Amino acid sequence: MTGIVDWAASRARMVVAFIVLSILAGSLAYANLPKEGEPDIEIPALFVSVVFPGISAEDSEDQLVKVMETELADLDGLKTMWGTAAENYAAVALEFEFGWDKTAIMADVRDAMTKAEAEFPVGGEPYSLTELNFSTFPMIIVSLSGDVPERTMVRLARDLQDDLESLDAVLEAGIAGDRDEMVEILIDPLRLESYNITYVELLEQVRNNNQLIAAGDVNSEGGAFSVKMRSTFETPNDIYALPISTNGDRVVTLGDLARINLTFEDRDGTARFDGDPTIALQVVKRKGFNIIDTAALVRETIAEAEAAWPDQLKAAVTLDTSIDQSRVIDGMVRQLEGSVLTAIALVMIVTLAALGIRPALLVGFAIPTSFLLCFALLAIMGVAISNIVMFGLILAVGMLVDGAIVVVEYADKKIAQGEGPMKAYVSAAKRMFWPVVSSTATTLCAFLPMLFWPGVPGQFMKMLPFTLIFVLSASLLVALVYLPVMGGVTGRLEKWFNTRIQQIAQGFWLWHVALFVIGVAALGVAGTLIPALLEGVGARFATMDSARIFGSVVPTLVAVFAMILASVALGGVAIAGTVAALLSVMAVFKRVAFVFTWIKAKIVPTRPRKVRPGHQRTPFGWFTYLIAANPIAPVLACCAVFVFVGSVAMYFANNNRGVEFFVESEPENALAYVLGRGNLSIEQKDHLVRQVEDVVRAHPNVESVFAFAGSGGLNNNTGGMDPPIDTIGQVQFELIAWEDRPRELETWFTIPILNYEVQRSVTASYAGGSRTLEEIRQQTAQLPGLRTEIISVDQGPSAAKPVHLRLSSDNPEVLYSFTELARTQFDATRGMVQIEDTLPLPVIDWEFDVDVEEAGRFGADISTVGAMVQLVTRGLLLDFMRVPTSEEEIEIRVRLPKEERLLSTLDTLKVQTTEGLVPLSNFVTWKAVRGREQIDRVNQTRYFDIKADVTPGLIKTVTDDSGRVTEVPINPNERIAELTTWLESGVVPVGVNWEWTGDAEDQEESGAFLSKAFAGALGLMFIILLAQFNSVYNALLVLLAVVLSTTGVLVGMLVMQQPFSIIMTGTGIVALAGIVVNNNIVLIDTYQEYSKYMPRIEAITRTAEARIRPVLLTTITTMAGLAPMMFGLSLNFADGGYTVDSPTALWWKQLATAVVFGLGVATGLTLIFTPAMLAMRIWATTYVLWFAKLTERLSMGRTSAAARDWALNRQARASREHELIWDDGNGVAEPALARAPEAEEGGQDDIKRVLDGRPEDGPLRAAE
Repeated sequence: MTGIVDWAASRARMVVAFIVLSILAGSLAYANLPKEGEPDIEIPALFVSVVFPGISAEDSEDQLVKVMETELADLDGLKTMWGTAAENYAAVALEFEFGWDKTAIMADVRDAMTKAEAEFPVGGEPYSLTELNFSTFPMIIVSLSGDVPERTMVRLARDLQDDLESLDAVLEAGIAGDRDEMVEILIDPLRLESYNITYVELLEQVRNNNQLIAAGDVNSEGGAFSVKMRSTFETPNDIYALPISTNGDRVVTLGDLARINLTFEDRDGTARFDGDPTIALQVVKRKGFNIIDTAALVRETIAEAEAAWPDQLKAAVTLDTSIDQSRVIDGMVRQLEGSVLTAIALVMIVTLAALGIRPALLVGFAIPTSFLLCFALLAIMGVAISNIVMFGLILAVGMLVDGAIVVVEYADKKIAQGEGPMKAYVSAAKRMFWPVVSSTATTLCAFLPMLFWPGVPGQFMKMLPFTLIFVLSASLLVALVYLPVMGGVTGRLEKWFNTRIQQIAQGFWLWHVALFVIGVAALGVAGTLIPALLEGVGARFATMDSARIFGSVVPTLVAVFAMILASVALGGVAIAGTVAALLSVMAVFKRVAFVFTWIKAKIVPTRPRKVRPGHQRTPFGWFTYLIAANPIAPVLACCAVFVFVGSVAMYFANNNRGVEFFVESEPENALAYVLGRGNLSIEQKDHLVRQVEDVVRAHPNVESVFAFAGSGGLNNNTGGMDPPIDTIGQVQFELIAWEDRPRELETWFTIPILNYEVQRSVTASYAGGSRTLEEIRQQTAQLPGLRTEIISVDQGPSAAKPVHLRLSSDNPEVLYSFTELARTQFDATRGMVQIEDTLPLPVIDWEFDVDVEEAGRFGADISTVGAMVQLVTRGLLLDFMRVPTSEEEIEIRVRLPKEERLLSTLDTLKVQTTEGLVPLSNFVTWKAVRGREQIDRVNQTRYFDIKADVTPGLIKTVTDDSGRVTEVPINPNERIAELTTWLESGVVPVGVNWEWTGDAEDQEESGAFLSKAFAGALGLMFIILLAQFNSVYNALLVLLAVVLSTTGVLVGMLVMQQPFSIIMTGTGIVALAGIVVNNNIVLIDTYQEYSKYMPRIEAITRTAEARIRPVLLTTITTMAGLAPMMFGLSLNFADGGYTVDSPTALWWKQLATAVVFGLGVATGLTLIFTPAMLAMRIWATTYVLWFAKLTERLSMGRTSAAARDWALNRQARASREHELIWDDGNGVAEPALARAPEAEEGGQDDIKRVLDGRPEDGPLRAAE
């Protein structure tokens, strides 16, 4: 495999060409890759809904939901099935396992629903099947508001909708706040009675005259023709003139009986933007398009549409955009780009300080080259650049240079020893080939299991391991192929430049000046003549007559060729002149250095340095030798490490800040749910919502406000959180953009001794998003008659409220009773806020009871009574028709005038029967009953949910059995544990099942997976290390660094005062498993190499001395690359300045903290622990012999003899001498063979002392 390095070095020009192509391809890919905020996750879920007017919740459950559940329960890959039964509605949500075959499953769902529909009662609408995914959330909101008629506003919105949806990058532009049109027939019951017309006759006449009948074909000798009868309504006038009956000679039309209006459906919600009535367009981006470019295209499109409006319309209608996600994404990309550049700069600075300019440039070359190769791979896979991808690049900055640093550092040593650059880099790449491959492979093994992370969090984080795998694979190619070639080529160029500079500096000064003048003159002449020649080429082509081949074309081409040849020659002259001038300038500094050296030699004579024979240990070498050179120190070192690790773990257990599922970010958008109970009208709901809206709009940190009362609202990514069941409206508001918020200075840290305070610019405390939301909560809490729940519309896989208890049972009464008890327990639990449940709301419904027998006497039935009741409610649906102002068919409904649509009208309403007009009250009674708006089911069982949030910052005091008092933070996990104790105390009735879901369920699932991923990564790394070292002991020793890194993570959370994030900190620990082993791999690989030709104790010491620099370099570069993210610092290289704790930076602080502290602490402990463990293995013989002596003194039995025999056999195997000559005391023994380099010093004396049975001579020594 190492032959690939020689192959690349022998074809340096081809490799350089590949490098150029890689850079160009990666740059082009990055420029064209779409940018987005969150990964575009496709949720494996389907939603089936059925609209059934007039059906109750109980009937919907029995006749719709249960039927659908029965047919859908056997679908392949079905994970969970939710059912919802409500008035006029039924729905089933299906969640499948990730990796589903969407096309096949959707076909199976349609087949199952076809069977289910056959069992539905008559009267329902066709079912609808909807996919669920994150891509349906709007990226920008376009709002139209102003004092114009509603029809005008709707027409403008729909025209704009058509313009936007015609764009390739736009998937849809859904309208919110509008109403569908309808034809309203307002009848006069007295007129119907006077003309003796029944409602059934009216219905039949409308339907029978609004049809398109295909009458067949007429075939004759003259031809074949289709015959159709068309009698559909096209305008409201057609309905107005529709004949219903006759009155003598007069035709009674529908216009004689009713007032007909083309209007809108009854308003069930209101919408306002910044206090004005509005219609909003929710623009959704199509997958695969750049969100930043798409938003710019949307703004350009609406500007063009507005420009085409009349001036009066421009003055009356305001067209705005808000909640623009592209602004957030653009800021995120810029900040992460700045973080990547910052990481590259810090890595290069560290490398420059340690190795010099050329090695630093080579290491710096490895970073962007690996990134660009990664972008090319992402483009091939069609993956967009998201915040996950960008952070993967930041995380990879420190890791991808590990191989480059090891190769460059080793080649630097070889060059210092006199080898040529190309030979040095090739030998360095070949020597470090397998250590680099092994370290990269172990790092990849750490991230490989994360590709199989289940659920939404796994899909959200999936691109992190993908990115790291691509980047690290690219870094392997760069370190072992690109870097040796570039190092050799640049080394040769550097050597050529140094030689020429040396020659010029040592030559006659006049020739030096002349070379500079000649170079500048050549550059000037070439720069003057080349543009003239190129202009001449254009002029010759302009005057060429293409019709005259020999007279014009051939001479022109000859002249052009000559001018191009001259231009190329002059280009060479320009390059030569540039090189000559550059060499002359650089030689000036060399000549000045010669002068200073000569002066120094005259003033301070140089003395010959004293050469010390043998190897001279460094301070760190002496420290390592102190650990390894005696049998006691390794035990003490391991004991110290063990005590440190244990102490940190115990301190963290008592002083941690709890556990959270995902990190909390700085809010930029928020949503306020307005909660109210009772039979509220839309006017009453709007009044309550407006109060909350006024509070929000009055806050100075709020940029824009959308308010919706009743139904409707914007589609928001609430992380899976459904609105509370008693929501009557919502207010969505956008805070001032984070980058536009006022700033203030705060003390970052104080320099000791100088007592100088270093300050930094941060967002003003009064402008913070969290503080703004808390102030709005406090103000809305004072509003009477309503409650509010204000949540931050965050990015990320956050799921609803953290404390989420689900109770299920087949016994509705028992379930209802215990849910009320559990809700009481939630209310009594300290720290629980924003508590909600899904118990039925206390609303009033009117229940009609029809005396069927009595109705039959009058010739009436349920259908007739139902139609009469509908006249008072939403109206009786007659038929449908199309109008030019609507793309879909609109309803034709007949009902009473608005002033008569009251419940009291039923007392006087009469129904037409065979017996004449009969009051409805003769056989119908009604009463008020408790309403049941919705029934929820999961996996074919009824359930209720109780949800709550936890007040942050609370502490409780706990006293253990020993009386020790500790403070424990109150967080969701702690509250769940306390409520679990209550649930397990026997209060749950038989037949009621309970489970923690929501965040708790996702947290448990993700935590379990990360634990398995951690174990799987260790297993894969163990196999690779075993293949690398062929030693179980060394492989396990490398993996022990992972335990030490976990200690560093705990230290980081304590120092930075961070909670443990299941997603981010857990990912950081798994990532560390692959990072920290790299240092141990380099150490043990070098130790095995040295131990072949020197004593093993000396090999340990030499290894520490030789590898301390690359180990520290790789560690410091990784820490330096992530340190700005750990502190939330983002540098803006484009516009200048910096930001602290931006919303994007807050995402990654915990993960960066885990890697920085984990790697730093692990490296420090590894440099102590690894030499100690290697030495303990060497001193194993001594430990056994000590134990044997102790056993002999205590028991004088055969155990001690067996132990001594084992020790002697082990020493004998270690010796390479074939003959042992003992000193019998009569003379000095001479060995028959020279001792092997690794033979133990003093080993023969030890054996002799053991055989002579003289243990009092002192402890035995193992091989050094």
